[in-house]
Amino acid sequence: MTSEREAYIYIQLPGLLETVPAALLRVQTLPDGTQIGRFRYGDRYLARPEAVALDPFRLPLARQVFEFTQLKGIPGSVRDAAPDAWGRRVIEHKLERSPSDLQEIDYLLHGPQDGAGHLSFGLKVEPPAPKRNYNRTHQLHELIAASQAIEEGKRVATHLLERLDPGTSMGGARPKATIEDGHCLWLGKFPAKDDRFNLQRVEFATLDLARRCGLNVTQARLQSVGNSDVLMLQRFDREYTEGGYLRYGLVSGLTVLDCGDSHLDRGHWSYPLLADNLRRWSDKPEADCAELFRRMVFNAAVTNNDDHPRNHALLRRQKGWRLSPAYDLVPAPMLSLERRDLALTVGSYGRTASIYNLLSQAARFGLSTEEARHEIDRIIEIVLQWRNSFIACGVSAKDIEYIAPAILPECFFLEQRPGY
Repeated sequence: MTSEREAYIYIQLPGLLETVPAALLRVQTLPDGTQIGRFRYGDRYLARPEAVALDPFRLPLARQVFEFTQLKGIPGSVRDAAPDAWGRRVIEHKLERSPSDLQEIDYLLHGPQDGAGHLSFGLKVEPPAPKRNYNRTHQLHELIAASQAIEEGKRVATHLLERLDPGTSMGGARPKATIEDGHCLWLGKFPAKDDRFNLQRVEFATLDLARRCGLNVTQARLQSVGNSDVLMLQRFDREYTEGGYLRYGLVSGLTVLDCGDSHLDRGHWSYPLLADNLRRWSDKPEADCAELFRRMVFNAAVTNNDDHPRNHALLRRQKGWRLSPAYDLVPAPMLSLERRDLALTVGSYGRTASIYNLLSQAARFGLSTEEARHEIDRIIEIVLQWRNSFIACGVSAKDIEYIAPAILPECFFLEQRPGY
């Protein structure tokens, strides 16, 4: 039996606090399970001088119907505004339904009004009136308890579920919520039940180390709550202004690469390919490609192998798209001494996180071999001091020893491929 669902897509106009209807998405499910999405901008939206495309290449401003069969019929730039893995768990908990009972469009419609980027969704043409009351730091203890209850499969009060509904990709499956503090919106990342170390403090220290290496990273701070730490990440897709928050467009690396996050899409997960696409998307491609190279090198140096395309993003500022600040940087201790792989292809030798591979396609990032080597040497010099940096950030001696195998392993320094 064929069925069809629809959702109106709203957008907060660039530089304004006004949210308007932008498009209609219809998703048709065929008897064989195939899902076809049909997206069309509204005529009134197209007539607005402030109108911007959700995706300049796959959803350009035009009076036509765009069809999608991949990603269950959801355009990538729309999917990026949907709740992340944690947000989906909260929705399933709220609706008391399993993932198999929900379609992708359900997650859009039941997601928060204040999700990632500048989009929101609803069943009517006109967007609902804003009703967001942001969490405050004094509520963190209550929110941590609620998130842990969800992890344990316990019921949580409805008013708390409404607060645990982030739609941003800055943290994936980690328990979290949006917090307002000091005319800023922050993403508070909470401890999880199965954490093997103080992940919030280690991530804070890693972000600090990346900043010392010259990377553009999201602003972060730690908030103590009882015996726990909450990592507070400033939401770079928001900017405070008198009367509310301006919202900036956000698309993930998956959308920029035009791929999904399944195993079948892994062949498209690639730093060089992402650099190639930055030349189309970015308002300042040379600067962003060089920044992407530095992030790749840093991820290799600290074995951050959770660097999948959802953990890279582009931000739409007033003048156009730019690489967003870096986020989700956490070392992954591993036992292998011979080889470490990142989630994305690094160079001519696949995903191997070694110097010979980091240098192999430097030109794709707009760098000569000498320039790339200089960036690598500079980052190594700073990362070598990581223990002092982590101690200064309050990481315990126990956690430092646990993390140590991830930082600058011997295989990182290989100058040529083994066996050649």
